Amino acid sequence: MAKVGVVLAGCGVYDGSEIHEAVISLLALDRAGAEICCVAPNGPQMHVVNHLTGEVSEGESRNILVEAARIARGKIADLVGVSAADFDAIVIPGGFGAAKNLCDFAVKGPDCCVHPEVARLIREMVVAGKPVGAICIAPALLAAILGEDQKSPEVTIGTDSGTAAALTAMGAKHVNCAVDDCVVDRRLKLVTTPAYMLAGSIAEAAQGIEKAIKTLLELVGH
Repeated sequence: MAKVGVVLAGCGVYDGSEIHEAVISLLALDRAGAEICCVAPNGPQMHVVNHLTGEVSEGESRNILVEAARIARGKIADLVGVSAADFDAIVIPGGFGAAKNLCDFAVKGPDCCVHPEVARLIREMVVAGKPVGAICIAPALLAAILGEDQKSPEVTIGTDSGTAAALTAMGAKHVNCAVDDCVVDRRLKLVTTPAYMLAGSIAEAAQGIEKAIKTLLELVGH
């Protein structure tokens, strides 16, 4: 049984992990018989967004780990306490939290900085030859970290030319990808899929995510 870490960034598309993407990932992993361990950084979100209005809630603060625990039904670990030795693979769902809380790509684009614990875990996984999956905008994390390491990761965020150009500027090789497919970098064992970067419905998002999870698990042990 593969043990898979799911790296969450809060709870909610605008300021945390995209809930549909996270739940589809968890469901696909569970159906495949994987042992799941949800993890998240313990610290404040970049900001809090009212998901009814889409507006930033001024003066409000929420903790990434506490909010992510909503998705994990309370069973979640602080990212600082885990390492690549704990997992056979990891998956990072998208949502703006991936680009706001796990890094600041949403604000700084190609000049973004990645949360140090997130960068550490991803680097450890790649060095250990263990698969990493990234969904929606989360491949920006792989571009930032592995591009800086001059590993030229091959990833996708779908077909958006502006975002693709930003990833290329960070040292990644972007591959256009349909919503129901995924891109596999077999050299670095990376699996990425567009999900809500392209999806118009939860069913569309699920097609690519389920394929990505299946591919990720196939890479375990190879």
